[in-house]
Amino acid sequence: MIELLPAARYETRYVATQAAIGFAFESQRGVHAIGSDRVQPFDAVPNGLAFVPAGCDVLSESPTGGEYLRLLRTDGLALTGNHAFNNRIDAQAIALAMRMRAGLLQASAADDWEGWALALADRIEGRNTFEAPLPGTINGSRMRRLDEFIDAGIDGSLGVQAMAQMLGLSEGYFMRAFKNTTGKSPHSYLIDRRLAKARTLMREPAAGLAEIALCCGFSSQAHMATAFRLRMGISPAKLRSQLSP
Repeated sequence: MIELLPAARYETRYVATQAAIGFAFESQRGVHAIGSDRVQPFDAVPNGLAFVPAGCDVLSESPTGGEYLRLLRTDGLALTGNHAFNNRIDAQAIALAMRMRAGLLQASAADDWEGWALALADRIEGRNTFEAPLPGTINGSRMRRLDEFIDAGIDGSLGVQAMAQMLGLSEGYFMRAFKNTTGKSPHSYLIDRRLAKARTLMREPAAGLAEIALCCGFSSQAHMATAFRLRMGISPAKLRSQLSP
């Protein structure tokens, strides 16, 4: 079972009856207790792979949440792994999650769901991975400040230089550290934030697509449409029709 959960406030507590794989497309913040009775703040980095083993006691709350992919096996076989983790950056997992999201938003006869799911399950034991933060990465507090900075100026022409200066970092160091943290470039992350904002505004029926594009910092409706097709495999108009009640 593969599901795409939207960015929304959530509160959940459960004991996992089976193992689950998660993938955070966006930054998420809140409190959680995973396999422990100690509730503590968490910062989920964008593009972070997560795993919850069977039998794990889970409590998680976030005031805003974030777009999240969740995968469970329903064929009677168990996902391997007994160690809970999140914020693991894995290039192959990122590519697989992006394909799955595009397939969920707009299905194609060429979609290989079983292959994608099994390949993502293999990444739980992947070796070419790390769990943020490491030296030379962007920590949770800086990531929070960066998100706030982007959200405040998302209708303008934000750039890498402005983001680096806001954090007091050189442009070169910022670009390297950001890539280490999220698996993507700052420019790519900025586009994703613009698209996330656009998807939120699309839920308001009174706002036109051209207006939404400008509010999210795209130069035109056509520019926004191109970004949607490249990143999500679907046009803004079709996606909006799916979001309509």
